[in-house]
Amino acid sequence: MEARHSALCAEEAEDAVKELRAELTKAGMNLHSSGLDPESLVREAPCPLLGSGRNRVRTAGRLVAVPR
Repeated sequence: MEARHSALCAEEAEDAVKELRAELTKAGMNLHSSGLDPESLVREAPCPLLGSGRNRVRTAGRLVAVPR
């Protein structure tokens, strides 16, 4: 049961990354290293975290402005 829950969490996180990438692409942005944080997946009970990668200050500023 726990393995299935973990798989569903990872699936949900992967879908969220795809959605985020698609929305950022619409806004003219590309975060090359966005994805799932590998360290959050190797826990006994994984709880995936999204990593936006290493971004420059300018990119972070543009990212903040997207929801506005």
